[in-house]
Amino acid sequence: MTDPIYRQVLGADFYSLQPELQEYFSLAPGSGTFGVGEGVFEVVGCRQRWLRPLLRLTAGEQAFFPEYGEGVPFRIENHAHLDPFGRSSLTARREIFFPGRTRIFQDTTSVEAGGAGSHVPGHQARLVDYVGRYRRLVTDLDLSATAGGRLRGVSEVSRLFLGPLRLPLPASLDAKAYAEQWWDPAAGEAGRHRIQVKVIQPQLGLVLVYAGHFAYRLEPYPAGNSSAGFLPAYARPDRWERRS
Repeated sequence: MTDPIYRQVLGADFYSLQPELQEYFSLAPGSGTFGVGEGVFEVVGCRQRWLRPLLRLTAGEQAFFPEYGEGVPFRIENHAHLDPFGRSSLTARREIFFPGRTRIFQDTTSVEAGGAGSHVPGHQARLVDYVGRYRRLVTDLDLSATAGGRLRGVSEVSRLFLGPLRLPLPASLDAKAYAEQWWDPAAGEAGRHRIQVKVIQPQLGLVLVYAGHFAYRLEPYPAGNSSAGFLPAYARPDRWERRS
């Protein structure tokens, strides 16, 4: 199925989102276009200094990073495609321009049948998020539309894939991400998208936070490529993961 993945999972609730969010989340495989957002994070990174050396060890995964900043420019690209296993997916690649260093944070969200996370009566589509350049950290996403038309997402049970091993993370070690995205018509001259994300670990507290605003547009792929499986080489992970 090449319908937008968020529409597949939210069902009728998708149309409760603000119109600008519906447009943002309507990117589908084979459209011949990708999304580009450019803006500023008012806050981004790890506020806890004592935790940053640990995050520095994982920075190469392109999932977490040790820096913290305010007023930091960023760019995000959204690519809708079928992954190598035929699942409708959305790959996001973020570049965060800290002073003196650019960090990349990437993930692929794929839709699967079965499990929780769907608001479609009688349908059990769910979103599975594969985080980092090696897609070793995997989590389920639970989505909902708020009364005000915002999109709210919460990550559920996470697991690590290390070679042949599938390692579910116990609740005491797992970190949960709480995300909210909305359209702010009062921001800028013509309104802007806003996003806020917090990653909280029970033992460590707030591990990562980012909140900011951005403008968003669609751009065509070079040579008009409209294959449903197309993903630019620079946006591909170093490895794909089929298991969930």
